[in-house]
Amino acid sequence: MTDEKIIEIINASLAEEFELDSDKMVPEAVLYDDLGLDSLDKVDTVIVLENTFKIKIREQEAIREIKTLGDIHRFVINKIMNLSNPQDAETRN
Repeated sequence: MTDEKIIEIINASLAEEFELDSDKMVPEAVLYDDLGLDSLDKVDTVIVLENTFKIKIREQEAIREIKTLGDIHRFVINKIMNLSNPQDAETRN
């Protein structure tokens, strides 16, 4: 799966879950200020991403550092990359 496809799926999933305007789904969009999400929505975002990509992310410390949609894109892309190429992940860490 390409990075572009992952980003497309993330944006579509979050737009559907939170009824977001696709015009606002840009990488620099701040989750709280620009997309109007709140702390409960952040929890729902984790669940949406876990269900969509069949990954577990809720226990990861890095999830707390996410501020923008682009942060979500990078986080999920890295998570999927690490799962598909665990040896590459070891050399990056």
